[in-house]
Amino acid sequence: MAYDTFAPSQDLNSGPFSPAADSALWRKQFLLGAATASYQIEGAVHEDGRLPSIWDTFSAIPGKVLAGDTGAVACDHYHRWEGDFDLLTALNFEAYRLSIAWPRVMDEAGRPNQKGLDFYKRLLARLKEKGLKTFVTLYHWDLPQHLEDRGGWLNRDTVYRFADYADLMSRELAGQVDAWMTLNEPWCSAYLGYGNGHHAPGLANGRFATQAMHHLLLAHGSAIPVLRANDPASQKGIVANVGRGTANSASAEDQRAAHLFEVQHNAWILDPLLKGAYPEDLFELWPGTEPLVLDGDLKTIAAPLDFLGINYYFRTNVESDGGHGFTEVPLEGVERTQMGWEVHPDGLRDLLIGFDKTYSNLPPIYITENGMASDDKVVEGHVDDPQRISFLKRHLAAVDSAIKAGVDIRGYFVWSLMDNFEWAFGYERRFGVVHVDYETQKRTVKRSAELIAKFLAERRLRN
Repeated sequence: MAYDTFAPSQDLNSGPFSPAADSALWRKQFLLGAATASYQIEGAVHEDGRLPSIWDTFSAIPGKVLAGDTGAVACDHYHRWEGDFDLLTALNFEAYRLSIAWPRVMDEAGRPNQKGLDFYKRLLARLKEKGLKTFVTLYHWDLPQHLEDRGGWLNRDTVYRFADYADLMSRELAGQVDAWMTLNEPWCSAYLGYGNGHHAPGLANGRFATQAMHHLLLAHGSAIPVLRANDPASQKGIVANVGRGTANSASAEDQRAAHLFEVQHNAWILDPLLKGAYPEDLFELWPGTEPLVLDGDLKTIAAPLDFLGINYYFRTNVESDGGHGFTEVPLEGVERTQMGWEVHPDGLRDLLIGFDKTYSNLPPIYITENGMASDDKVVEGHVDDPQRISFLKRHLAAVDSAIKAGVDIRGYFVWSLMDNFEWAFGYERRFGVVHVDYETQKRTVKRSAELIAKFLAERRLRN
């Protein structure tokens, strides 16, 4: 297999990455890790009994994914995971966040697929051998296609099928998982998948989005007691992607627009989880889209959490649309990534401090994803990614500022360990700290990863 031997560059002192001397990030209790997701890296979509997922179906439709890319091969992690895990330890990461492919571990009747289960058992056993903390996401968007054929997240029955899936995985993997995450970014699953059609399964209806969200959150709440019963020593949580909304002017209308942006992006998920109710403002923004909520649903959704995963990437500047909504107003002259997203680390700090003030029962937080895409290229065996280095340093400083302001933040996971299938953007957008040549599957450590490894080695010596 084509893996580069990890050999740090000799110029690591230029453009220092290390946090400030008084940063909380130097404490060994603050966990630093890398994250990935099954469909984005595994490939092997037809091997060992894996069933089709909604992303297999969606990416095969012409025009849905940039350049017609699919996750059929991806990073071939299914066959190359041992080398990828060697990179994890060579880079001194302390934790690894992965997801399980639901279509790989169960058949259409809900029976276990032993070959799929054995794959994840091997992965977790090796991570434990290496001394890494294991953070496992049950659902990172790859819903089995046979469940989508019966309505997917619009069908309440999918809630019960998810509970069955959580039961199987937590029984089979008990003792190997330090932290379970039920869902990754339900906002994306509901809004991008069912509200505007940008993601699988490609439906576009406002009422579909709110009903899908309700069933996603209900699935989460239904899984939490199952996870607690089967694997009591592990932590249990959920991952929400959050966005900072800022107003284009000081007018009351634009300030209201910024508030509504954060309602639909953040409170839509966090309020039912932490307050047991949907925000009323949500249905001012989207009138007539109220989901069907049965007695007891919101109590189930608000099951106590051991931690909350937060994914953050950018802020959005908005103005009033003249009615009850908002319109994005892109700012000029700001730094942007390959995705076109504004680099705004202060947004992460502000959101974390704001959540701490808004939710009296806010659980401890892990930053479960933060990172950026850039058009990285291998030049003479090296990949320089100065924007990513600056991005990570500034966002880690924002996390440190939030900790100093009293927010209980326990760790940070860079997105992503390696370049991978970036959903509707295919393979063009590179988020990894390790470069992947998709033709040869050769991995090349980027300079950002070298600097992370240097910092973690220094921290280990200090502690």
